[in-house]
Amino acid sequence: MQELFRFLIDLAVISLIEREEMDGTDFARTENYSLRLRPTGARKVTDEVNAWFNKTVTYEGKECAWSYIILLKTRELAHYLTGKKRSLDFCAPEWTIERPDSDEVRQKILAISYKEWKEMGFSKGTLHYMKKNAESGQPFSLNKHVRERLAYWVN
Repeated sequence: MQELFRFLIDLAVISLIEREEMDGTDFARTENYSLRLRPTGARKVTDEVNAWFNKTVTYEGKECAWSYIILLKTRELAHYLTGKKRSLDFCAPEWTIERPDSDEVRQKILAISYKEWKEMGFSKGTLHYMKKNAESGQPFSLNKHVRERLAYWVN
């Protein structure tokens, strides 16, 4: 089960690195020159992993958190091993990584006028910070409702 869902941990670590939230103070060097996480770094990693476990995906027609899917898949495995099920499917749910900060999204954000943005029901300040993020080239995230409205916005 650990290997099946390792990608969630990998994505959490990649996310921390991309957002530059880890720094030298989060690590301690041991006598043999390897690095270990200090409590501050461990807390950051744990919080990020929990955030990824709480992200949702569509499974069997419902939005489910990854933590719940891990529970369901563990039950499926138990039922398979005890003979209650004859088949086992670890391919579902399929998962995809959708970057909210793609070049296309950045261009949409930069192209929206403040007037159009306000007509969609958002504040001027929100667009200001989104434009600032889009111009910076740094990774950024968008709330689900913002992504949905951006998807429907047409120049």
